[in-house]
Amino acid sequence: MSAPEYSHMPEYSCRIDLRQINDQPVVLEPGEAERRRLAGRFGITAIDTMRAEVRMTVDGGKIEAMGHLDAQIVQMCAISGEDFPVTISEPVALRFVPPMKAYDPDEEIEISADDCDEIEYEGTSFDLGEAIAQTLALAIDPFAEGPNADKARIEHKLGGDSETGPFAALSALKPRD
Repeated sequence: MSAPEYSHMPEYSCRIDLRQINDQPVVLEPGEAERRRLAGRFGITAIDTMRAEVRMTVDGGKIEAMGHLDAQIVQMCAISGEDFPVTISEPVALRFVPPMKAYDPDEEIEISADDCDEIEYEGTSFDLGEAIAQTLALAIDPFAEGPNADKARIEHKLGGDSETGPFAALSALKPRD
């Protein structure tokens, strides 16, 4: 991950000053208005609860943030369109790093898998709240199916019937035994 570019303030922000990081966990719980704005941003009906507990360690200019995120959300079923509750329980593993040096566009660089999950920050603070919000966004299944999905499939003939569905022509080409 790279540092997000904002043209506006994030829906949920919790700035952490590097000089104040200690061995105590940081608990993040956005308020009702912040959860409502995040739900709008993520295209879901509601975020009823959201809580993350994170422990941070500093190694030079790098900050490791490890913990857990729990949330209760309401989202629409991808099949029936009805709202249904979803429980999210995700580990949090973030690394905040100072800006990387600029590279010549023609220069070949190697990055490891760990480098892909780094979030750049500038100065003496970073936004842990926005990083936790992004962690929640990545945990939301955009194609989640609610309890009435099968009923809606049958009612609207969304079963993917092999005789009339989009692959019917392909199955006709399949050799018969």
